[in-house]
Amino acid sequence: MPDHQLTVQKTDFTPLSGCDLLVRDARLLVVDGDTEIPGGWIALRNGRVAAYGHAGTEPERAARTLRATGRLVTPGLINTHHHLYQNLTRAYAPAVNGTLFTWLTTLYPLWAALDEEAVHLSAYVGIAELLMGGCTTSMDHHYVHPRPRLIDAQIRTAADLGFRFHATRGSMTRSTEDGGLPPRSVTQTADEVLADSERLVRTHHDPGPGALTRVALAPCSPFSVTRELMAATAELAERLDVRLHTHLAEDPDEDAYCLETYDCRPVEYFESVGWMTDRTWVAHCIHPNGAERARLAAAGVGVAHCPSSNMLIAGGTAAVQEMRALGMPVGLGCDGSASTDHASLWLEARGALLLGRYRGGPAAMTARDALDIATRGSARCLGRADELGHLRPGACGDLVVWDTPQVALAGALTDPVEAWLRCAPSRAWSTVVGGRVLVDSGELQLPGLVEKLREHARVARRIQGLD
Repeated sequence: MPDHQLTVQKTDFTPLSGCDLLVRDARLLVVDGDTEIPGGWIALRNGRVAAYGHAGTEPERAARTLRATGRLVTPGLINTHHHLYQNLTRAYAPAVNGTLFTWLTTLYPLWAALDEEAVHLSAYVGIAELLMGGCTTSMDHHYVHPRPRLIDAQIRTAADLGFRFHATRGSMTRSTEDGGLPPRSVTQTADEVLADSERLVRTHHDPGPGALTRVALAPCSPFSVTRELMAATAELAERLDVRLHTHLAEDPDEDAYCLETYDCRPVEYFESVGWMTDRTWVAHCIHPNGAERARLAAAGVGVAHCPSSNMLIAGGTAAVQEMRALGMPVGLGCDGSASTDHASLWLEARGALLLGRYRGGPAAMTARDALDIATRGSARCLGRADELGHLRPGACGDLVVWDTPQVALAGALTDPVEAWLRCAPSRAWSTVVGGRVLVDSGELQLPGLVEKLREHARVARRIQGLD
């Protein structure tokens, strides 16, 4: 057995006479970063992992069996940063070659046309794409509010599809008239933001085990809301016991903006408004210096690493392995389709592998590191490391059976995890969320997909002014 391959030696799992779903005959079952089982099986019952083991010890009966013959099985990947509505302006030509601030100012006027129908359709299509890329849990950072109750439409869509969803109540209060970037049409007052934040939490947030829907609070960025709203949001999150999210230290322009506006660097400002806490995770975090990273780590702040966005915007990339060495939770994010133009967490995991090695050398990042970031690291960012990101008994029944074309795997005989990211491309053969099979034999099991895509195209044309 190769030295790199971790295996579980004990076989004294509690025998099961039956289960709801049995996934068997995997080439390799990855339970977590410490346990891998060649030829393994895993049994789900009542939406949870009931047991796993070596071939020959499977439950006698299963209501449904998925055969993963020759395929890798892993925990479901978890997306810690996204903007679902942006798939309505994917690859928008006037914005594709701009800096961060350039494409934001180009697209904000288009996003002012968002309504409940647009948000529902973008969420439906975005979740479908995430499922095909092996994602079983995603957050979404919705910060554009030209009309009320848009996040409610996202939450209803995810619930109808059976997808595990962390909505975040984003906000912008500083328009171009106040020295910010967005037009007045997509901003709100602080009172509107705080009132709706509390309403969303009280209406939709489920703090219980196995929750499909949770809500966090998420002002867009230091340059799009006031100091007072940042501080008030941190206080509200503490009172309601929910998590906090924002963009932080994404672009060099942000350093200049914070120095000019707040007379300090972004991380110092972030700390001054009460966000330096272990209930917080931030997107990108590319430009803090070493001392700032250490302060963030000591406070327990997590980071959503978005490799494709980093490369397409060309604003740098996070010091991922240095952050992990400090103990920081580092998860994976695909970011919004306006900057990334896809929603495949498999592609983001491959990007994390390549960027990590490009930044730190050939030994700096392995496929297992990238998988750990996409599963256990992401679960820590969302505050759910106990039940997501692994397949130990009691965990949520969220897993992926991966499909890589046989021609791409030819010759890959020794390490299925490295082959998963090196021998491209891969996509989900089966995606299971809470014991429900939402991708089966490579096909989405979602109602009305063809019609939803047609409606999405109609709305995207309207928003982009192409009608």
